[in-house]
Amino acid sequence: MTGSQTSFAARLAEAGATRPGLCVGIDPHPGLLSAWGLRDDAAGLDRFARTVVEALADRVAVLKPQSAFFERHGSRGVAVLETVIAEARSAGALVLVDAKRGDIGSTVAAYADAYLDPASPLAGDAVTASPYLGFGSLEPMFELAARHGKGVFVLALTSNPEGAAVQRAVAADGRTVAGTILDELAARNAGATPFGSLGAVVGATAAGGIGHDLAKVNGPLLAPGLGAQGGRPEDLTDLFGSALPLVLPAYSREILQTGPSVDALRASADTVWRSCASVLSRSA
Repeated sequence: MTGSQTSFAARLAEAGATRPGLCVGIDPHPGLLSAWGLRDDAAGLDRFARTVVEALADRVAVLKPQSAFFERHGSRGVAVLETVIAEARSAGALVLVDAKRGDIGSTVAAYADAYLDPASPLAGDAVTASPYLGFGSLEPMFELAARHGKGVFVLALTSNPEGAAVQRAVAADGRTVAGTILDELAARNAGATPFGSLGAVVGATAAGGIGHDLAKVNGPLLAPGLGAQGGRPEDLTDLFGSALPLVLPAYSREILQTGPSVDALRASADTVWRSCASVLSRSA
């Protein structure tokens, strides 16, 4: 991080102190567009995404546009994503671009430029990343994030059941693959205050527990899988334990399916946040 620039972690902590510490996905998949009475084209995409921004960007801590649902509409869809990122940030929300990028060398450096360099129209406040070409392959992302006060959320234990075959596999040193990733994040976040800007994605539906002291990660823990995917706020206590203060609960369909009414979207976000806050407050 350069100069007096505020870290992503500090901005996230501030956002969580002044508005609901909730992450809401912007996932305009065809079924939701249809349910909202919109066409599955760039115009429908634009109406959907900007309605979510209008409803929630000045109310919740984080908005998380899923890049794939914009990319499927080609250059016009990517243009909508650029607009959504800019408008959401202008309204005060932090933007986590859910791109799950991961590669090696100059390619991952290019992904870092796209999603973390302030000069890029696709740059949010943070990006999701895949470590499955080796945790160290993400170094260009980590370096650029630190330079510009951005965040990176690394996949560790995801909410899809298929992920366990890889993520819970045991490496030669006896640690699970997920445990290795969490240990790497902990090492990089060590000593950071209020916590580090490198986070982990740990699904709220991760069955069988974590088997890892997540508090040691000392970074934000994005918890997708809540709501429509079956995760419940009350599950968070057993899953995250002493790391509960670091949890960023993430909802998508549970809230988005109440649109296109702006008031209904706001009411739904308020409802799920009350459920989460009653759990998270017990850790205070």
